[in-house]
Amino acid sequence: MSNIVRIILSSVLLIGTVALFWFGHWGWGILGIFVTILAWVTVFFNENMLIAQWYLRKENMAKAEQWLRNIKNYDKQLISAQHGYYHMLLGILESQRAPLQSEKYFKKALSLGLHMSHNIALAKLSLAGVAMAKRNKREAEKLLAEAKKADKNKLLADQIKMMKNQMGLMDKQQFRYSR
Repeated sequence: MSNIVRIILSSVLLIGTVALFWFGHWGWGILGIFVTILAWVTVFFNENMLIAQWYLRKENMAKAEQWLRNIKNYDKQLISAQHGYYHMLLGILESQRAPLQSEKYFKKALSLGLHMSHNIALAKLSLAGVAMAKRNKREAEKLLAEAKKADKNKLLADQIKMMKNQMGLMDKQQFRYSR
């Protein structure tokens, strides 16, 4: 359903809810408020992405992918602010199957724009992991530093620290092989 239809439907629901209160149907009016809020939320947040995120939190990757695949043409179905998040979710799903293939999704997500700093940090941390897997230490270090800077609330501090430790172990292994 296009966003214009959603806006029109949400506006009609809002007018109907106000009318219910006007005519004294308080119980139905309160129910109407909840339905109207839900309708307005789907204008700004695509329901397929919301459900996919819920399944990701439950670690049900198959269902999350199924809901994301319902979005056939993300340019038309999503508002522009959601394009980056769509690609980030695809990157998270792809990183479970083929970690090196997820790089393109995370790069696209960053180029399209992510608005929350912890999401930027997650994308850069994931890209650092891909760079480490490709044995590109300099790129991984740069991305880890950017991820640490973007992680203002320290939500990913443990993962960043763990990845730095892994890089240190990688250096020790390379030193052993070079002797």
